[in-house]
Amino acid sequence: MDLLMIIRVAFRALVRNKMRAALTMLGIIIGVSAVVAMVSIGQGAQASVQAQIESIGTNLLFVSAGAQNVGGVRSGTGDSGTNTLTVEDLEAIKREVPSVSMVTPAVNARSQLVVGNSNWNTSIQGVSEQYPEIRKWTVQSGEFFTDADVRTAGRVIVIGQTIGDNLFAGMDPVGQTLRVQNLPFRVIGVMARKGQDPQGRDQDDIAFAPYTTVQKKILGSPRLQISYVSAISQDATYTAQQQITELLRQRHKLTANEGDDFTVRNMTDVAEAANETNSTMTMLLACIAGVSLLVGGIGIMNIMLVSVTERTREIGIRMAIGARSSAVKTQFLIESIVLSLTGGLFGIVLGVAVSLLIPRMLGWPTLISTMAIIGSVIFSVAVGIFFGYYPARKAAALDPIEALRYE
Repeated sequence: MDLLMIIRVAFRALVRNKMRAALTMLGIIIGVSAVVAMVSIGQGAQASVQAQIESIGTNLLFVSAGAQNVGGVRSGTGDSGTNTLTVEDLEAIKREVPSVSMVTPAVNARSQLVVGNSNWNTSIQGVSEQYPEIRKWTVQSGEFFTDADVRTAGRVIVIGQTIGDNLFAGMDPVGQTLRVQNLPFRVIGVMARKGQDPQGRDQDDIAFAPYTTVQKKILGSPRLQISYVSAISQDATYTAQQQITELLRQRHKLTANEGDDFTVRNMTDVAEAANETNSTMTMLLACIAGVSLLVGGIGIMNIMLVSVTERTREIGIRMAIGARSSAVKTQFLIESIVLSLTGGLFGIVLGVAVSLLIPRMLGWPTLISTMAIIGSVIFSVAVGIFFGYYPARKAAALDPIEALRYE
């Protein structure tokens, strides 16, 4: 018997028992669909976190006043009561650290914004004119403030979309005036919508003003809590982190025995940690789903063993009229592969359908993985070969005389 004939015989044998073949494939279908769906969920979460990190800036560093432990006294980074970071420090970083391209101070305040009879309590962040470029955040309408506004502590403000929706519903906010602590500020721009961060906070519920304005006219304090530093590239962030640390220790006259009175955090570390965590979770989900494939493979072996027993006389007749044991083995192997591969293809279709439904029904992001689909096909064939080999070998090893006598 040639290979084509063996395949035809194998298909006919499966078609004779449609219900049994379908139930046998069910384990593979469930296993493959679970693998595809779980990997899609894991990679969707990973892509979502990565997009959030990239929106912040992957070549970004945070330089904060204060440290985890200063002189034996624990203090939080960015503590407004810790005056260890100055504008002069940031100017020195920009001037003397070659791996740094841009720097902006940042001071935070919270205040009530008032427009006519409407008001909105929000965060006001004082930054420099380089903030949008550092944070990769564009202005949707109007413009961001300039260096001249920073130097003169101008009363200008740029608002997020949430503030615009609540204070200027139905009108263009640009050019309007709002009050902050009874001081009039002119709205010169509206930031593009950014959505929620990984913690679920609304990133559009914020306003920006020159940091000098926030220091002098809202906080009444020259302290800096934090600054954003952009390295020349993502690969240069670790070099920049080391150079900034050395420069600030030198400027703050810290001895070798003294700890840092500042903190430098690298967003690349955060991105790598998030990617590693999500990759681990994706692998864990895929492995859990893979158990279903193992169970499905065992089901195939069980059915193929039953099939060998049922068709003992048929095998005996074929071998008696000249069929080689290798042809018998190939036939049963092909039946096993057809069962697992067909189940795998149906499982892929089901898994893709589930992956497309999850975002609509549960709101979870998913990303269908081509590698997971290809891997599922390969694994399905491997399951068919692995779990079909023993029944096929058992069929090929039957003695024709004993097989013909089998009742």
